[in-house]
Amino acid sequence: VVEDTMPSVVTITGIFTQTYDYFGQQIDEEKPGGGSGIIIDLNDTELLIATNNHVVEGAMPIEVTFIDGESANAIIKGTDSEADLAVIAVDITELSEKTKGAIKIADVLTDGEVKVGEKVVAIGNALGIGQSVTVGYIGAQDREVTVDNNTMTLLQTDAAINPGNSGGALLNMEGEVIGINTVKFADTKVEGMGYAI
Repeated sequence: VVEDTMPSVVTITGIFTQTYDYFGQQIDEEKPGGGSGIIIDLNDTELLIATNNHVVEGAMPIEVTFIDGESANAIIKGTDSEADLAVIAVDITELSEKTKGAIKIADVLTDGEVKVGEKVVAIGNALGIGQSVTVGYIGAQDREVTVDNNTMTLLQTDAAINPGNSGGALLNMEGEVIGINTVKFADTKVEGMGYAI
């Protein structure tokens, strides 16, 4: 599964500007951030990548790194902040033939269902140190999770979802994308409660 699907997952990095008030003076500070994305389509002019809105919102520029280590700039095509989803695009003229041959469009589950107890694989740019893989099971469906006063209905998994995994793929054993990793509960009392859209 990992061998077949890793070429569909990308690393996304961006520069975010934070403004601070320092004794009445506004100071802008640039900080790097990012996450992961899933290649969902390729047309005549662009490569389309799905990710979380919080991975790209306010980022400028946005850089996408592919399985072969090559990078290209991306633009935001559309966002839905309530669903925490975004689509970004890379101009295909920025991609080398080597990169075009290395990447793959993800297979997305469109016919079938996700079952509690089903084994899953999560792929993403955990901690910003490069693509990594975790495994687990679907623990529950239709969990209502509230983040920043926004309630979403999500899949629950015990596959480790770490910072940087956001926007990455949650896959079934057929290598189909069944979710986009988005958040986890972090607490000394909580173990193995990650969530995917």
